[in-house]
Amino acid sequence: MTAIGMCFPRTYPAALVTDVARRLDQGGADELWIIEDCFFTAGPSLVSAALTSTERLTVGLGIVPGVVRTAAVTAMEFATLEALGPGRFLPGIGHGVQSWMGQMGVRPKSPLTALEEVTTSVARLLRGEEVSFEGKEVYLDKVKLDAPPAVVPPILLGVQGPKSMALAGRVADGVVLAEPATAAYVRQSVEYAGSPEGFVVATFTAMCVREDRKSAYEWTAPWLGWRIADRAPQLTALPFFDELQKLYDASGEAGLVGMPSEWWTAIGAIGTVEDAAAHIDGLEAAGVQHVGLFPDPEVEHGLPQLDYVLELARR
Repeated sequence: MTAIGMCFPRTYPAALVTDVARRLDQGGADELWIIEDCFFTAGPSLVSAALTSTERLTVGLGIVPGVVRTAAVTAMEFATLEALGPGRFLPGIGHGVQSWMGQMGVRPKSPLTALEEVTTSVARLLRGEEVSFEGKEVYLDKVKLDAPPAVVPPILLGVQGPKSMALAGRVADGVVLAEPATAAYVRQSVEYAGSPEGFVVATFTAMCVREDRKSAYEWTAPWLGWRIADRAPQLTALPFFDELQKLYDASGEAGLVGMPSEWWTAIGAIGTVEDAAAHIDGLEAAGVQHVGLFPDPEVEHGLPQLDYVLELARR
């Protein structure tokens, strides 16, 4: 069964996280996914608050940039969060947006090398090993966690692109795929990763549920137009992307609103509750184990979607 949850957008006030976590926990949802982006709220702090205010909810961290914290500190954070909610924490690591890394003076010469060194070092520390390592980005001298987790949580990489997916397949336990994750993109990503056995796939899914399809499509069309113009890899993997591009170029947002509902359902949990459920079914068929439904980033519009998350989770 695919676990269904909600993402906590970076724009939401930090103090809101405990209420959102409790509502999801008590309402029957499986997960809450915390978003850490520079320079908004800090992911591990929000994960801690969510874990300690709930009893059964799994809390995912998507994602911490690998080079912002040292590998030892990242391992300490992960071990502490796992101790706060044993078996309920899913950690994610990624490259981070390189322009943001540059603003902080931590942009690596090779993001791939940096992520590999961080991921392998963190995994070894979480397993309780004493680690000495001198790489291009990571340096550790006889570092050993005092309290490694009894059960090491799977480390997921929040990446995109063939080289980064291949890296995830080699050194991580799975991936976190950013919105608008589509079933076609999931299959492509797992293939790039080498289709390793037991590979964990979590997706963030664009969500806009309304009583009628047209209002959902009208609300989402500007965002989708931006993603088409940006040639988001999650969309270019779609078999109908060329047609979608032509439609948008010719008719703009109005063309998107009127496009086939099947296209919308492939792209996200957009339309009616039934459409959203069909999108999740498609992700599950593609091998997704964790779905984080991503609501509108404005609290007044996004938070009411929580009721639909609960409805979808109970199905």
